[in-house]
Amino acid sequence: MAGYRELLRAPGVARIIAAQLTARFPNGMTSLAILLHVEQVTGSYGAAGLVLAAASIGQATSGPVTSRWMGIWGIRRVLTLTTAVCAAAILVLALVPMEITGYMVFGLLAGLSTPPVQSAVRTIYPKLVNSRQLTPLFSLDASLQEIIWILAPVVITVVATQVGTVPGLLLIVAILLGGGAWFILSPEVGRVRIPRSRRAFGKVLRSPVVLLATVTGFLLIGACAAVEAGVVATFGHGGLEAGLVLAVFAIGSLAGGLAFGHVPISPWSMARRFGAVTLGLVLTVFAVVDITSTTAWWVSASLLVAGVGIAPALAMMFAMTSASVRFSDTAEAYGWIGTGQLIGAALGSAIAGFLIDGVGPAGAYWAAAAFAIVGVIVSAVFVRGFPDLRGRDVSPIPDTAPVDVIT
Repeated sequence: MAGYRELLRAPGVARIIAAQLTARFPNGMTSLAILLHVEQVTGSYGAAGLVLAAASIGQATSGPVTSRWMGIWGIRRVLTLTTAVCAAAILVLALVPMEITGYMVFGLLAGLSTPPVQSAVRTIYPKLVNSRQLTPLFSLDASLQEIIWILAPVVITVVATQVGTVPGLLLIVAILLGGGAWFILSPEVGRVRIPRSRRAFGKVLRSPVVLLATVTGFLLIGACAAVEAGVVATFGHGGLEAGLVLAVFAIGSLAGGLAFGHVPISPWSMARRFGAVTLGLVLTVFAVVDITSTTAWWVSASLLVAGVGIAPALAMMFAMTSASVRFSDTAEAYGWIGTGQLIGAALGSAIAGFLIDGVGPAGAYWAAAAFAIVGVIVSAVFVRGFPDLRGRDVSPIPDTAPVDVIT
C-alpha cells in the first residue's frame, strides 16, 4: 500500500482518479434505470430490452469514433459535446412519453453520445506519472472502477423502486453533468493534447497487442456478464443474496488489483490471470449443482477467487496497449477495447439467458467458465503476441514528424 500512497501523492493523480470515477458512475446506473423505466411505462420487459439493446449498440459503435475525435478536436471539446447530448437524450427518455420506437431512438442516441471518459483518462495517465508508476496506476484504476459496479446498481435500484424511475433517470443526468464537468475542467485534462493520428480509422487493430487486448477483454467481460445473470437466476431479483454475492465478486477484483498491481508483467501474465478467473468459475459450477441454504456462501467464496484475476487482467490490457502504440493512437485503441468488452457483455448475458431457460442457473456459470477457458487458451496459444513489460517503460510510443533540414 505504500506504493499506492506514493502514487496518489503525485500531482493531480488523486484528483483525476476521483473525477473520472464520478464521471463514469452513471455507466453503472444507466442500463438498469432505462430497463426499469421503459418496463414501467410500457408494461413490457421485451420493449425495455429493445431500448436497452439500442443503447448498447450505440455505445459499442461510438467508442472508437468519439475516442479518435479527441485527437482531432481536443479532449475537452469532445467530452463537452458528448456529455451534453447524452444528458439531453436521457432527459427526454425520462420526461417525454413516447412509443417504443421513440424510446429506442433516444436510447440509441444516449449510447452513441456516451462520453469517452475511460479512453481519455487512460490516455492522460502516462503524462501524470513516471514509467515506473504507470503499471501500478493502471492496476489501481482497474481496481477502483469496481466501486462503480458495487455501488451504482444499488443506488439506482433503491431510487427507482422507492422514489420512482423518473427521479432515477434525473439523478443520472445530474451525476453525468456534475461528474463530467469536474473531469472536463480538471487541469490535467486541459494540459494533455492528443496528436492527430496519421493512420486510417481502424488500422490500430492491426497491432497484435491491441487485437489481443480487445479479444481478451471481450472474453473476460463476457464471463463476468454470464456470472451476473447466473447470480440473479440463482438467488432471485428481490433477494438480498444476489447483491451481496455480486459485491463479493467485485471485492475480489478490487483486492486482486491492489495486491498484484506491482507484479511485473510478462507474456504469460495474461494466461495466469485468466487461470485464476477460470479456477474460481469452475468451482462456482460445482457450488450450484444443488441449491441449498449454504449455496450463497460457497458461490461467494468461489467468485471471490475468480474476482482476484479480473482487475489484474484488465490492468495488463491497458498497460500493454499503452506500451505498444503511438500516443496519437492510444485513445482509439482504448475505444476498440471498450467496444470488445461491451460486445462481450451483451453476448455473455444472452448466452447465459438461453442456458438458464434451458438447464437452470448452472448453465450460466458453465457459460462464464467457457468464456474464461477460451481466454486461457487464447492467452497461451498467442503468448508471443503479448509484450514483455518487465523492466520496460510502458508509456506510449512518442509520435514523430519529419524535420526540415537545411543542407
